[in-house]
Amino acid sequence: MFKLKRIKFKKIKDSLKRLPRTLAENAFLTFLGLLVIALILGGLVFYKYSILTKKVEPQVIKEPLQFKEKTYEEILKVWQEKEKRFQETDFKEYPNPFKVD
Repeated sequence: MFKLKRIKFKKIKDSLKRLPRTLAENAFLTFLGLLVIALILGGLVFYKYSILTKKVEPQVIKEPLQFKEKTYEEILKVWQEKEKRFQETDFKEYPNPFKVD
């Protein structure tokens, strides 16, 4: 039968503890590795958001947009109510929380 190899967590833990020291000892190689990774990621982002967007043709809407007058009037009504409440706050007197009675 198959023998499953057990993962040696202690071995992995020890190697992860040595990783920062190893990277610090090889600072130049670490810098080059991180630079390559950054260039690759930057290239992928540039490709996705610059080059691929130029290849895709925009969708053309055959119907013109229609203005819905009823919805516009409802929104105006809500805005007017909010403006009215906002204007009413100028005349309301609030108690002073710092005043000692």
